[in-house]
Amino acid sequence: MRKAVISTGSKQYLVSEGDVIEVELLHDVKDTKVSFEALLVIDGEKTLIGQPIVEGSKVSAEVKEADVKADKVTAIRYKAKKRVHKVHGHRQRQTVI
Repeated sequence: MRKAVISTGSKQYLVSEGDVIEVELLHDVKDTKVSFEALLVIDGEKTLIGQPIVEGSKVSAEVKEADVKADKVTAIRYKAKKRVHKVHGHRQRQTVI
């Protein structure tokens, strides 16, 4: 089984063939194919580590959904006995590849 570590949106993801992952929003995705450079490649017993990327290797992916929203993240500020409470909510935009 082939695996690779890719970097997108200041995060790193371990991917293999056939995986469906949600990454941060990719801007200007007009076509349905995107490609990433591999930071690490695992091919059975052989492992290639990049300095910072592995030369000659590309990871290509198909865009399933271009702009979806993740689950809501709620942040609460509360002080006991002071009548202070504030609730903030945020939904991050993502791309499914």
